[in-house]
Amino acid sequence: MTILHGTELLDALRKALSKAKYSHRNILFSEVRKMQGLSPLSFYQSGRELFLGERFYWREPNGVTTIAGLGKIDKLTVNKGQDRYKGIYNKWKDLVEDKITLGRENIPATGPFLFGAFSFDQNKSNSALWDQFGDHFFYVPKYVLTSGNEGTYLTTNVLLSPEDEIDTVLQSFHQIDQLLKEKHREKAEPNKLLKLEEIEPEAWKHQVAAAVEDIKHHLMDKVVLAREIRLTFQSSILSETVLERLIEEQETSYIFSLEVARDCFIGATPERLVKKTGNEILSTCLAGSIGRGKSMEEDEELGKLLLHDHKNLIEHQYVVSMIKKVMESYCHEVDVPKEPVLLKTKHVQHLYTPVKAKCEDDLSIFQFVSKLHPTPALGGLPKEVAVKWIRENELLERGLYAGPIGWTDSYGNGEFAVAIRSGLIQGNHASLFAGCGIVADSSPEEEYKETSIKFKPMLHALEGGSHGSS
Repeated sequence: MTILHGTELLDALRKALSKAKYSHRNILFSEVRKMQGLSPLSFYQSGRELFLGERFYWREPNGVTTIAGLGKIDKLTVNKGQDRYKGIYNKWKDLVEDKITLGRENIPATGPFLFGAFSFDQNKSNSALWDQFGDHFFYVPKYVLTSGNEGTYLTTNVLLSPEDEIDTVLQSFHQIDQLLKEKHREKAEPNKLLKLEEIEPEAWKHQVAAAVEDIKHHLMDKVVLAREIRLTFQSSILSETVLERLIEEQETSYIFSLEVARDCFIGATPERLVKKTGNEILSTCLAGSIGRGKSMEEDEELGKLLLHDHKNLIEHQYVVSMIKKVMESYCHEVDVPKEPVLLKTKHVQHLYTPVKAKCEDDLSIFQFVSKLHPTPALGGLPKEVAVKWIRENELLERGLYAGPIGWTDSYGNGEFAVAIRSGLIQGNHASLFAGCGIVADSSPEEEYKETSIKFKPMLHALEGGSHGSS
């Protein structure tokens, strides 16, 4: 597969370099080309040798849009104490203000592109577990392969400085040409799980009991508590093999991977936070869950039980009310179904209510992320009280777990999911995280069992999908 770099590309690059020299500022240049016969997962795999630690993968439920990125040309950061959502958006807006794009335009998730994640709580100090990510991590990938309804497109992004010369810049285009010619790696041998450690399970149950008491004393209405398990494998875990297993098993979930240095945050979450396509907004209320049945009959009975369970319906309504309120403050034509339906993944079924709306063109997806995160399904109610309780009492630092992860393009489109059913890979170790909503009638033992069910998607993917050494 060869990309031809003709006079059109050379002319566009010379124009962009002249603009950089004249304006005395960096110029973001993007070339977008239609591709054939290349999958985003294969693209992600192909970058392991050259771009390990600078790769991401994103797949919408049912594979509607799939995106893979390699390399990094710019990282966007905000100083501690600043509004991180507004800060990232403003830096992104400045970066794309003078962009130059060659090829197809206005195709979502192509051209100038930003991918990254926010931590759950920026006011909780970073632990050693999450020190590679900080409280936010956003960057512009060098190469992006986007597969969607309009076809498959390869974007090459370069950040041109006033000092750059054309021959140096062209190396980025030659590099991707060579990369696409290389054969993909063969699958490695299965990895062996050596140890599974639950992190302070009894202390976590006591924590649930304490939260119930505080709720009964009207300090808050609901709080979400998470816990961790730690896995040790015989050899290093390859994120691409875990992704492959998640794609096979979690078709109705968002599947994501974000590498930074030697760490990789990876997961398969069923929960959308917000999607923006033009002025159309879509959010998801996902709260209340139960396991899957071993037979079709048992599965249907469990689903009916969930649809009529008072505790889960209350939890779900908290989320519906909050998201509806946010949408009505920003949007018009807000559409909220009266009752939830079931959303079923391989191991868990959830109460699900989609919320659709339309907004003004000048609103950014980061404004919605700022107001929606964390929903009552991830933090609790009232939001500020619950998040403070989590910050002061939860045994783990969530880091990116339960935070917003996603992308935006220069056309105003974007999508963020809630990073649950996820784990942090570090060499041959992995930390997995799962949480549940605590209300006045919660039982510590039952909540413990619920989190055990929620560990299954990632645990199964790691046990079956971890191969070889890096």
